[in-house]
Amino acid sequence: NPRESRLNGKSKEAVETNARIEKLLLAVNNAFNSLVSRKVDFEATDVKNHFQGSMETQMTLMKMTDVVCDDLKARIGIDRAKGTYPGYHYMRLTLGEFIEHQYKVKDLSFGQLTEQFIHDYQAFAMENKGYAIDTVRHHLAILKKICRLAYKKGYADRSHFQHFTLPKKTETTPRALSRESFEKIRDVEIPAYRKSHMLARDMFLFGCYTGVSYADVVSITHTNLYTDKDGALWLKY
Repeated sequence: NPRESRLNGKSKEAVETNARIEKLLLAVNNAFNSLVSRKVDFEATDVKNHFQGSMETQMTLMKMTDVVCDDLKARIGIDRAKGTYPGYHYMRLTLGEFIEHQYKVKDLSFGQLTEQFIHDYQAFAMENKGYAIDTVRHHLAILKKICRLAYKKGYADRSHFQHFTLPKKTETTPRALSRESFEKIRDVEIPAYRKSHMLARDMFLFGCYTGVSYADVVSITHTNLYTDKDGALWLKY
């Protein structure tokens, strides 16, 4: 029945509209309560600015995300590996897509974030983007880090999502290294200028030959090396 179908469509649209209005009212109330807790005089304009956020003067979620991504990019080769950046980059792209999809804006102030935000983002990443659970877990961990940093620097009134539990990692069965693969690593020719690669390979081989764990191998210093009276070299802990 076309008329019935049209009425059902309008009814669904009304429900969705009311849900959005309720979310907006909740966000406005949160902004109002936050200003009250500061125990200073304020006006309706202050509530509006706190809720909506001035994109020119306030640190917003996407701006803070850019700060974190730019900081990581600047530290590559110093104390961050190059491979860590892509995860942050794609998280930033997905977050921007989600905000435009869910809120029809390009950015949000921290005063607009609710607990439901992170659940909606997780659903968007998994259902709309089709990301695996481990990828989504990584994105959510970065999001929590961004919100924690915003609170630490005073851009947010509370530490958002600090009690949100990240999804569990997918359990995989560890695989043993075959002798053939081990010998390829042992015999590969590494250019002389790749000193860090040579050191990493030697430490790996040392751990394999001796059975010493990775944590112990990387902690070895000259004080752990001991030569006995017969001239034999020992590794002592």
